[in-house]
Amino acid sequence: MTQPRWLDQEQQRHWRSLLEGCWSLFEALGRDLEEAAELSMNEYEVLVRLSESEDRALRMSALADQVVSSRSRLTHTVRRMESAGLVERRTSCDDGRGVDCVLTDAGYDRLVAAAPAHVESVRRRLVDVLTPEQLTAVGEAFERVTLELEADHQDE
Repeated sequence: MTQPRWLDQEQQRHWRSLLEGCWSLFEALGRDLEEAAELSMNEYEVLVRLSESEDRALRMSALADQVVSSRSRLTHTVRRMESAGLVERRTSCDDGRGVDCVLTDAGYDRLVAAAPAHVESVRRRLVDVLTPEQLTAVGEAFERVTLELEADHQDE
């Protein structure tokens, strides 16, 4: 059996900073969004993805891939949003087998109302905390991580 490639002290420090920072950031952004708009981060992301898609609709499987959520978690979130009138689920027009998630006018209005507070929260908690160079480095680093993870996922 091969030995694990342990992290050195600096790598361990960066890894722990990343974990702590991401969890704290997402928790703070979620709290801010909940207070400002009574939306969870998952709900907000669903509204954003649908608003950016053609006809404000996406197949549930495509939506799950875009919001980085399990299908079961997304189904639960969408069900709750549907009860609130923010989205509707419909049989897919493409083949009649799948299910599309469609943004309602009420959902779009809720997104438009929530966006300014959310953007301000992102600025205050991330963008304005980092230098432009640091923000670029973080963005580029996570683009690379995301590409690698997507490639691994396709190999499975």
